[in-house]
Amino acid sequence: MPPVVPARTTPPRVMTPERLLGEAPLWFIALTLFIAWLLNLLPWGTWPGVPDFFAICLVFWGVHTPRRVGVTVAFVGGLLLDVHNAALLGEHALAYTLMVYWAIVLRSRVLRFGLVGQTLHVFPILLVATAAMVLVRSLLELAWPGWWWVVDVVVAAALWPLASWLLQLPQELASGGDNA
Repeated sequence: MPPVVPARTTPPRVMTPERLLGEAPLWFIALTLFIAWLLNLLPWGTWPGVPDFFAICLVFWGVHTPRRVGVTVAFVGGLLLDVHNAALLGEHALAYTLMVYWAIVLRSRVLRFGLVGQTLHVFPILLVATAAMVLVRSLLELAWPGWWWVVDVVVAAALWPLASWLLQLPQELASGGDNA
C-alpha cells in the first residue's frame, strides 16, 4: 500500500502581478521620452558616472508597453542624439535598438520579478548594448575610450527602481493604487 500524501493546503504560486496597471497614455510616454532625451543633451551627460536617461526610459517603456515604444522609436531617438552629439551617425541608434529589442524579448521574464530582480535583468541589457556602441566607436576611431562607460551602466541599472517607480506613479495614482 503506497503512503498517503497529504492534500496541498496552500494554492500553487502563480507568477502573475498582484494587480495590473492600465497602459500609460501615449502623451505621457512621449513626454517622458522627451524629458529623458533632454537630460541626455545636458553638458554633464558625457561625464563618468552620469547614466543614459534616455536608455533607461526606452528600456522601461520597451518592457511595459512594447507596442507603443519599439525599435523604431529607439532608432530615431538614437539618431537624434548622434546628430546632437556630433558622434558617429548610428552609434546611439545601434545601442538603443539593441536595448529595446532585448527589453521586448525578455519582457515576460522581467515583469515576473520585483524591482531588484528587474534591475538584475536590465543591467545586462544596458551593458551589452553599451558595449556594442563602445566597440563600434573604438574600432572606427582606433582608440579605446577606457572603462568608465561601465560605471555609467552600473549607475543606470542602479537607477532602475527609482525610474520604474517614477514612470509608474501616474498610473498608480490614476488607478487609486495603495503603493503610490
